[in-house]
Amino acid sequence: MKLSLGFSPCPNDTFIFDALINKKIDTAPFEFDVVLQDVQTLNEWALQKKLDVTKISYGVLPLVLNNYILLESGGALGKGVGPLLIAKKNIALDELNDKLVAIPGKNTTANMLFSLAFPYAKHKVFKAFNHIEDAVLQEEVSAGVIIHENRFTYQQKGLHKLMDLGDYWETQTKLPIPLGGIVAKRNMDASIIQQVDTLIKKSVQFAFKNNYTQLSNYVIKHSQEMSQEVMRQHINLYVNEFSVALGIDGRKAVEKLLDVYKQTSFQQL
Repeated sequence: MKLSLGFSPCPNDTFIFDALINKKIDTAPFEFDVVLQDVQTLNEWALQKKLDVTKISYGVLPLVLNNYILLESGGALGKGVGPLLIAKKNIALDELNDKLVAIPGKNTTANMLFSLAFPYAKHKVFKAFNHIEDAVLQEEVSAGVIIHENRFTYQQKGLHKLMDLGDYWETQTKLPIPLGGIVAKRNMDASIIQQVDTLIKKSVQFAFKNNYTQLSNYVIKHSQEMSQEVMRQHINLYVNEFSVALGIDGRKAVEKLLDVYKQTSFQQL
């Protein structure tokens, strides 16, 4: 049986899916047509019901739940892993409501967390995550929300952290931060969904057991020329026990995020 599968080329995703895609584990009876895209594109495709199984930002989850079901494995949750709000120069936080801020996609967890912390900040521009540092440096925007490997490089470029949005979430909720999850189409047979979920779990477990000390060629090939040190930091930050299985705390965090979506103005932004 052939299924379409989408995830990002970031090291955390390629680390998770390496064994599955490259047949390091037995994937029978499934074959996967794999597409690697940035998460905002994957979010848009999920809204279009394009792929059978896909990575999404948790920020778009409320909009796709009618068509997709959240899987237990393969996602990114944790503590100390949230987006950072950065600027070229220090800005008082109470001034941000009137500033132009770059966000990595409208239907992203980053936008939801920013909206939770700054509900009255309406001047936003949505950009691909890897263009935000440059937008801040070139003063196209006053501040930007950064994710992924940019967390590890912004200081080298002379940028300043204004707020850790993940830390704000953790302080408010006492729960891990739901960043990205894996979803499967609801119209697939429940047994197929469960088998795919189990394969992703096995793929994560294989990666921890066999690829953790030495990065695989698959991870390196798609790493967008980042150093192995940054790749390792990326994996260490975003791949953890919640990637193996959400568990009780992970599910509570997702439920809280869905509640925040309903209670804030995020859905009108």
